[in-house]
Amino acid sequence: MNVQSLSIVVPGGCPNACKFCVSRMKAEEYKDHIERNLRFRDLYERDYMDRLAFARDNDCNTAILTGDGEPLVNIDFLNDFASWNARLSSPFRWLEIQTSGVGLDEEKLRWLRNSIRVSTISLSLSSIFDDDENARYNGTPESKKIDIQRLTQEIKRYDFNLRISVNMTDFLDEIPTPTIFERLQKMGSNMVTFRQLFAEGESEQATWVREHGASEQTRKKIDDYILSHGSPLGILPTGLMRYSVHGMSIVHDGDCMARQQREAIRYLILRPNCKLYTRWDDSGSILF
Repeated sequence: MNVQSLSIVVPGGCPNACKFCVSRMKAEEYKDHIERNLRFRDLYERDYMDRLAFARDNDCNTAILTGDGEPLVNIDFLNDFASWNARLSSPFRWLEIQTSGVGLDEEKLRWLRNSIRVSTISLSLSSIFDDDENARYNGTPESKKIDIQRLTQEIKRYDFNLRISVNMTDFLDEIPTPTIFERLQKMGSNMVTFRQLFAEGESEQATWVREHGASEQTRKKIDDYILSHGSPLGILPTGLMRYSVHGMSIVHDGDCMARQQREAIRYLILRPNCKLYTRWDDSGSILF
């Protein structure tokens, strides 16, 4: 089995109310056994570690700390994960965290680097030019709005790999494509993922995506820029091509929900019920 990454669903809430939030499009309940089933805590810890080991046994090298909300709201779980990972016979060494940046201050950066051993911070932004616009798209309260420039500088100061995950909202439609890449360079991006937004059904979020997702013309301009200015670095197990553009590793992800059928499993998802899945939006995708 060829698995590109393991997504660790960190249980907890979210300070944001993203207009395009996938987890709000289709409500599915997964019990939280790893934190809340205290009577059988030892059993579920072993189950959880079995799933971590299963992913490693199947050539998965990357663990991504993510979730239906903001992973940084659950510090205790992240500390537990670091302990479980260290106890594996072959621990994950490539650790990445996906975050909106809310609550990511100097103290947490030091802790992520020193204690959790995260090497890459994937900062999910809905506007890379304007703090207010980014907060509006992400539904971030005014008191928790992030200063993008300051935060990216701090991430680089602590010598993390910085991945900018660009949520492809309609803010991109108004900006010349070369300006987008110039901005990403100035932010110190090592890696960039252009993430096409997902819409299914008639939820409020799906309707918003159809109205405010980046246009097909904009997506094509970005693809054309990557092809004309980039050098191919190779095909990922998922079939996506990775390019080097202006010293940054670039991927345009048009299948963020992993719907396309491939020989490789794009990712496994480890939920708090201690079960592994292959799809975010389908409990029937349970694997182990």
